[in-house]
Amino acid sequence: MGKRTDCGAAARSPGLPGHGHPTSVKVIEPHPPDPTWPRYSTRPFPSYRFLPGNNPHPRRNPLGHSYGQPEPKPMAFSTAQWQTSEEYLYGIDLYNYAYWWECHEIFEGLWHAVGHHTEQGNFFQALIQFAAANLKRFTGHHRAAGNLVTNGIVRLQKIPTLYMGIDVPRLTQDFRQHLVDSDFRTPLIGLHEQEPA
Repeated sequence: MGKRTDCGAAARSPGLPGHGHPTSVKVIEPHPPDPTWPRYSTRPFPSYRFLPGNNPHPRRNPLGHSYGQPEPKPMAFSTAQWQTSEEYLYGIDLYNYAYWWECHEIFEGLWHAVGHHTEQGNFFQALIQFAAANLKRFTGHHRAAGNLVTNGIVRLQKIPTLYMGIDVPRLTQDFRQHLVDSDFRTPLIGLHEQEPA
């Protein structure tokens, strides 16, 4: 999970009309750090990655990829049952494939469902902060990104070593490396059924 790649890679998406962009304008989207990374959910990805101010807001703009769809209302689940939560698995997929705004929405729904002041809520808040940090870094807000990563790392220090499939020390180390080395690939989240070797 810690190999070095071009963390600034971006993909062009077709320009979308509305929201201040003519159809001929190309919006630069983040590119997945590893497009061969395993998927954990079968749910399809949205048609584009939302970048605030650059393409249609997914829910508010009629051209948004989730316009007219109900807000996600994920159900709480026990930490031992993480593999049964389609929302959680989809949120991890969204994160790994650089749909950072979209995964933030999923994790925020789960954070509300499990309670803000629970261990699980603390964990989801760390994931929210990491997703937001990646989006901030991509849009050039490096100081804000660094603050979000630091806060997420602090939150993970209160979480068991293997939590809901995530190797917490490994993820923490990857984010620490990402903070100090701009060439270090955006950390990805692998899910494990048991303690990694």
